[in-house]
Amino acid sequence: MKKISSRIENIRNLEPHERLAKIGLVSGLDVVDQQNLAGADALGINVANGMIENVIGKFELPLGVATNFIVNGKEYLIPMAVEEPSVVAAASYMAKIARDGGGFEASCTQPIMRAQVQILGIKDPHGTRLKLLVEADEIIALANSKDKVLIGLGGGCQDIEVHIFEDTPIGPMVVLHLLVNVCDAMGANTVNTMAEMTAPLIEKISGGKVRLRILSNLADKRLVRGRVRVSPEALSTKTLVGADVAQGIVEACALAIIDPYRAATHNKGIMNGIDPVVLATGNDWRAIEAGAHAWAARDGRYTSLSRWEIDSDGHLVGSIEMPMAMGIVGGATKTHPAAQAALKLMNIQSAQELAQVTIAVGLAQNMAALRALATEGIQKGHMALHARNIAIMAGAKGADVESVAKTIAKEGAVNVDRAKQILNEVSN
Repeated sequence: MKKISSRIENIRNLEPHERLAKIGLVSGLDVVDQQNLAGADALGINVANGMIENVIGKFELPLGVATNFIVNGKEYLIPMAVEEPSVVAAASYMAKIARDGGGFEASCTQPIMRAQVQILGIKDPHGTRLKLLVEADEIIALANSKDKVLIGLGGGCQDIEVHIFEDTPIGPMVVLHLLVNVCDAMGANTVNTMAEMTAPLIEKISGGKVRLRILSNLADKRLVRGRVRVSPEALSTKTLVGADVAQGIVEACALAIIDPYRAATHNKGIMNGIDPVVLATGNDWRAIEAGAHAWAARDGRYTSLSRWEIDSDGHLVGSIEMPMAMGIVGGATKTHPAAQAALKLMNIQSAQELAQVTIAVGLAQNMAALRALATEGIQKGHMALHARNIAIMAGAKGADVESVAKTIAKEGAVNVDRAKQILNEVSN
């Protein structure tokens, strides 16, 4: 792939086909990949019919590209599949602010997934735990006995954990966890297969009855972390000093840290950035959501996934840590042509790299939302972008969409009735 710059001037003023051509030129994508990203029947009905059951057609979402991103010193153009106005624009704008300070930093742990094996009918759970730990090597060897490809790549089951639940509605319970390095896969199929394969041996060792054999989406050993540092000057607006904006962001985050009612909306804003990238790359956004919210409540109280602080130099520092089970092999990432083209657009080399880029988008989206809340309020910018949807709902087409949208946004009357009035005036 050619060296790219994610900074593309005036991309929002181009028509969709012009944006696509520009993105293709900058990124070096060939015509086929460009067409797949454009969604020009990229997912054939025969392929779709093989992906899920009872297929009757395909459901499309707008696919945008977030610009300006630098993550760990590398430039990225980031595809985002999302229906909500302002998301792509906000992420791109925050990335523009961050890039002057070097962009985003990100890191992650090894791609370790958990498979749970539930053991019932146990009278001595603590003794059973020790019996299972003694035979850990045999269990691990059996788990690794079939997937030679994964083992050859340096992955496979690496360890086990045994958890005890002494008081449950059905009596004592022991749950064995297989800890599996799934390399560049999301890993669900891999760990589920290992759990089922080892179940008979686990029953033999424990003397109990195995019931559930399934992965956990709380991938707490597969963490990704992101950080951004922004100067106060970069946050200045026409009416506000940057230091005040930074302080406002910190104060807004403080409510999300202490109050689960605010944290739910705060974290939804983070997922506004993460989910569109997960979806565009053919990954399991439901697994990511489940892991994120479980992680946010891991200490018994739901709280913010991110933290915002002012450092000793007066710079705003944002950080985030959460599970991120993403893959670049298997599943829709390999069967959906648009997902494959999306990975090519980002020039992604590993699942860990994809997770790090994705967490940066989530942090950027969070910064955008908090900045808006700390300054003019969330609705002003959101409704200005939502005005295009309202104009379309009122019947505007072509150039009239932009004209009507600008007028109702400027008037602050972003509603269908006013849009229809303006459209009638333009038509007459």
